[in-house]
Amino acid sequence: MGNYTRIFLNAKEECEIVQGFPWVFDNEILHVKYLDADGGAWKTAELVECAVADGSGIELFTKAGRFLGTGIINKKSKIIVRLISHEHADKVFENTKSFIEKKVCDAVNIRRVNYKDSESCRLIFAEADLLPGLIVERFVDVGGLTYLVVQFHALACEVFRKEIVNALVKACSVQGIYERSDAAIREKEGLAEKSGWIYGGGDETILINENGMLFYVDVAHGQKTGFFLDQKDNRKAAAAFCRGKRVLDAFAHTGAFALYAAAGGAKEVIAAEISEAAVAMIKKNSTVNKAGGVVKTVCMDVFTLLKEYEASGEKFDVIILDPPAFAKSAKSIQKAYGGYKEINVRAMRLLRDGGILVTCSCSTFFDAPTFYDMLMHAARDSHRRVQILAKRGASFDHPVLLGYERSEYLKCAIARVL
Repeated sequence: MGNYTRIFLNAKEECEIVQGFPWVFDNEILHVKYLDADGGAWKTAELVECAVADGSGIELFTKAGRFLGTGIINKKSKIIVRLISHEHADKVFENTKSFIEKKVCDAVNIRRVNYKDSESCRLIFAEADLLPGLIVERFVDVGGLTYLVVQFHALACEVFRKEIVNALVKACSVQGIYERSDAAIREKEGLAEKSGWIYGGGDETILINENGMLFYVDVAHGQKTGFFLDQKDNRKAAAAFCRGKRVLDAFAHTGAFALYAAAGGAKEVIAAEISEAAVAMIKKNSTVNKAGGVVKTVCMDVFTLLKEYEASGEKFDVIILDPPAFAKSAKSIQKAYGGYKEINVRAMRLLRDGGILVTCSCSTFFDAPTFYDMLMHAARDSHRRVQILAKRGASFDHPVLLGYERSEYLKCAIARVL
């Protein structure tokens, strides 16, 4: 072992870490051992008394002294340590360039099992790819040029910024890398928000091909990275139920579900969104896919729209609910439960007998048991019987890390409503 600061956990706090959980919270730490200023003797202190710098590599131990792994410390965050390796720190940091290159290459290569280099997909999924806080999306335009959109959400990846960018350039033939580190989570990490081209360049709006469908992606101003790649397979699955049907795509974002429904043979699709910018993008995507005669847009709050549709007796054969995350923290789960339940109750009432409901939640904190409990109670309150035809999640480019339930964030149920 080297001379890295050693953090010791309270008794039994290692249980989740051993199972694969990659974080340590500030209330889980017993004490810290560090070398004094002369580097001659080890001292033991409370965390607040330790002068170890944020962004430094540390070694994590159980109370009894069992080594758990190497991480990056950030005392400004409630997540005080994010683990980056189960090897000792001296081995991790003896060649940081090689360490990061291997992690990036491992993530890119596993995607090649299911995705060609000419396909858009998520290349790196943060903790699930053992690169905490780092999101990397690959968007390939119709001309074959590759662009990456990156998000550095945590200090644990920010400290490796240069190595990560260099490794991405080496692993992928990229035209440009655009940074979208403009999320509020950066503030919780003590980091300023950033956005813009950090390598190469190009147009901020990219036209991609997904399963034969064309979509404009606004990497600079769109939500998160500009497009939700995680629903790729679910969109295709939903489209299979849409031939000859009247479809409502609620919370349509840029219209991906709606356009898949149209391509699947729907006779009419209504795409509802509250954002005028999103509605403009739906229309743009409808035009490029020659679906303007089938897809109609409504710029309106979806809660209000569903209520009005119910009052006026509207009926649909297929309804797709893909709302934003209603639960953004553990404290908001109860309120989110009410919101999810309301839209699902109304959707079930709007469906014709035997209609199909494709309903989703992308909230990390709203886990699968809670999601399906909500659907059960929505069915009860709508006085409908519901068959779950499929329980789905994110596509293959969003791996789930065992022991880290937050990586299994997306729930997508395809249900028949009777």
